[in-house]
Amino acid sequence: MPLSEHEQRMLEQMERALYAEDPKFASALEGSGLRTYTRRRVYQAVAGFLVGIALLMAGMIKQQPWISVVGFLVMLACAVLAVTGWRKAGKPGEQQPAAAAGRAHPRRRGKVMDRIEERWQRRRDGQES
Repeated sequence: MPLSEHEQRMLEQMERALYAEDPKFASALEGSGLRTYTRRRVYQAVAGFLVGIALLMAGMIKQQPWISVVGFLVMLACAVLAVTGWRKAGKPGEQQPAAAAGRAHPRRRGKVMDRIEERWQRRRDGQES
């Protein structure tokens, strides 16, 4: 569930206050999270790819084709994991826009959904008052 605009503003204010009070601590926290997880996943996929190459070579040396096939499949799976992880990681200084961060498919969302969401917000705001 995405954050409302008010919640996003509050979060941004808290982030700015944290940077103002303790920039060293804030920069240490910045590196954690999804980017660190995906970077670790990419490194693991690269290591798995190297294991796949070793299996492929071992199968060729021992003349056991099934070992080579397993090695190739390991290489293929690790390559897919590395590429998808690399795309999700993003660039170090880059942040996703707050509005698109909570959406699963930001490109598919059209004007109709925006109008429906605005109506829902108005109804909710009217009932809370």
